[in-house]
Amino acid sequence: MSHAKLLFGGPPGAGKTTAITSASDMPPCTTAAIDYGAITLDDGSTLHLYGPPGQTRFDFRWEQLSEGAIALILLIDNSQPDALGQLHFHLGAFSRFIRSTAVAVGITHCDLGGDLRLGDYQHELEHAGFGCVPVFAVDPRNRRDVCLLIEAALSVLDVTPQA
Repeated sequence: MSHAKLLFGGPPGAGKTTAITSASDMPPCTTAAIDYGAITLDDGSTLHLYGPPGQTRFDFRWEQLSEGAIALILLIDNSQPDALGQLHFHLGAFSRFIRSTAVAVGITHCDLGGDLRLGDYQHELEHAGFGCVPVFAVDPRNRRDVCLLIEAALSVLDVTPQA
């Protein structure tokens, strides 16, 4: 893997821009239409990080950006009252892509409330037919948390870099 593309998805406010900024080895490019960053792995490979806008009016960008990507990092804001609904919505929106690649789920804003636990999300993923998906509580401002998600998604593909 000399160059690979990783997609960050999720609803607005879940932390996609912040996660890409935290993980990127270079100053990220963030616009209203896309976020971009890159990580150089220990083997010299480059992992390109793309984050489309979370608003549904930009769903055409989700499909465009998923072309050629190797995995999805799905971020869900636990403090939102419809967090499980957001999980299901994004699983549906990215279903074909996820089933042909890999996904890891990061639950953000756990410190801001919400009654859901990681097991609740895992149960929903299994019930929706996605099997055992890596699910972590993450702070998107913390590089290590974001890199753990990336490593989890890549490990599903049998690629285990040190980000």
